Amino acid sequence: MSEWRSGRVARKTMWNKTHFSLAIDIDGPDFTAGQFVRIGVDVADERVGRPYSLVNPPHERQLEIFFNIVPDGPLSSRLAMLEAGDEIWLNGAAKGLLTLEQVPAETRVLWMLATGTGVGPFLSILQTDEPWRRFDQVVLGYGVRYADNQGYGPLIRRLRVEHPGKFHFVPFVTGERVEGAFDCRIPSAIADGRLERHVDITLDPADSHVMLCGHSGMISDVVDVLRARGMRRHSRREPGHISTEKYH
Repeated sequence: MSEWRSGRVARKTMWNKTHFSLAIDIDGPDFTAGQFVRIGVDVADERVGRPYSLVNPPHERQLEIFFNIVPDGPLSSRLAMLEAGDEIWLNGAAKGLLTLEQVPAETRVLWMLATGTGVGPFLSILQTDEPWRRFDQVVLGYGVRYADNQGYGPLIRRLRVEHPGKFHFVPFVTGERVEGAFDCRIPSAIADGRLERHVDITLDPADSHVMLCGHSGMISDVVDVLRARGMRRHSRREPGHISTEKYH
């Protein structure tokens, strides 16, 4: 069993009443952008831990997580109560395969499709130099139910300014009408071609790779739509076109 390491909350960001980010001062592990770590807090006489993707890029010292309060969840509501200076714990090494190391070398267009707090690992990747060096085009599709559930607006706007013509941000908001955002689910916008028409890029198996993170229903539905186009899941043994993550 790995040992727990103690850290302190350096900064708390409240995006709305249910969505938060914590920046953590801790002697954390080395990691690759896109990976996750196990974060914990003490609840009564028990230390409760769960996996959380890192939002910060590896070159930044503070670790940062993005999460939402899960009703009746044992940890998320406790994390939301923490303030700067409070103790927080980290267990073990960084893990996960939702990294650019897993994207085939021939990829020219990288599609990152996320719902909710699943955007976190993609924001970590997009704050490194590699995607802008390797790919001709990068598309970030980010789906939420309500507009104020969307975090990291300032960072996304900065990425758009820094990478004009290469970075395409596509918001999806399903619970209300928001100007400039699709009002449908991500799988629907792929199935009927709206997403491709919007960014003027073809989702072609010959040069595209799709990374998925977020709600399991979104992931399974997107995988089904892409399979109909001849795309398959990627693995180390059998290179493919679709990367997802298992948090364990």
